Amino acid sequence: MTLRAHFLPLPDRTTLEARWRALEARSEASFFLGWTWIGAWLDAYDVRPELLAVIDGDQDVALALVGHAMTPRLLGRTATLCLNQAGHGVVDRPFIEYNGLLTQTGREAPAAQAVLSALAARRDWRVMHLAGVAPGSALLDLPAHRRTKLDDSPVYQVDLEAVRAAGGDYLSLLSANTRGQIRRAVREHGNALPAVTRAARADIGPWLDEMHRLNRGRHADNAWDDDAFRHFAAVIAGRGLEGGEVELLRFTGADGPVGLLLNFIHRGVALNYQSAFAAPRSAKDKPGLLCHAAAVGDYAARGFRLYSLLAGKDRYKQSLATCEERLEWWALERFSPRLEAEAALRRLLRRPISA
Repeated sequence: MTLRAHFLPLPDRTTLEARWRALEARSEASFFLGWTWIGAWLDAYDVRPELLAVIDGDQDVALALVGHAMTPRLLGRTATLCLNQAGHGVVDRPFIEYNGLLTQTGREAPAAQAVLSALAARRDWRVMHLAGVAPGSALLDLPAHRRTKLDDSPVYQVDLEAVRAAGGDYLSLLSANTRGQIRRAVREHGNALPAVTRAARADIGPWLDEMHRLNRGRHADNAWDDDAFRHFAAVIAGRGLEGGEVELLRFTGADGPVGLLLNFIHRGVALNYQSAFAAPRSAKDKPGLLCHAAAVGDYAARGFRLYSLLAGKDRYKQSLATCEERLEWWALERFSPRLEAEAALRRLLRRPISA
């Protein structure tokens, strides 16, 4: 029997949560497609995307959210669909990764085909945004006049099984330069990595406030300066902590706090989502490297499979990693005279679509 996908108004939260969790229990999808992430995003930002549902009888086979926005482009706003996003910069600031469909295990191919057919049948969009999808995602087969890869990012990771095979000596797996940096920083902190403390529920508010304070003024376009993002962080930490899907870690050395990490936990993988570090005490001090090295040791000792630094081209992530994956961001365009004119103008001005 051929599956069909349906675009539906978003149900009330209780109904949606029950459907989402029931399918999640039959799926191997990423953390970012689970209810802890999806529910926190919906509630923290009060958004109302459409529900995309592939249904077989009375059972969901695949679910996703579809935002519809008029996104700014070089020659004016364009009707855009966004998978599991809203299409608005502030609302999408949480930055979804490992995006796709929440799908019943074993039925990924027919569910994806049903979704592609349903998207192709809609006439109310000109651009489809697919953010943070795996290379070769079936959703990239959506019929399109133009396909533009907006970004291609490494996901740097640490193989914790390799750390255990090295007798817990994580530094032995790193370059001589990175080993030297971490060892010099360790000497700055009493010759020991920082101690790791996991937050209890009562710690969430004060520790997130500390992350906000430590991140203040550190870099441009800082998510922690945004009230809505801090609310999202508090919501997902509060909901995920009890079920063990979220951990908030605080690192302290002999002379006080070194930093904090907000991590997601999923199928034996710890994913570092946000961080905040104390100011370096000297040119040799590397609080960020120390906190991540301590986290690697903690997760390796607890039997985790991977420690992921998530998407990003930062040099420190590459330095800490022993392996990597990749994620991609795409814009799939239908034919439109205005978008064709824009494409010609971009070629003339040598401006990418992301500019």
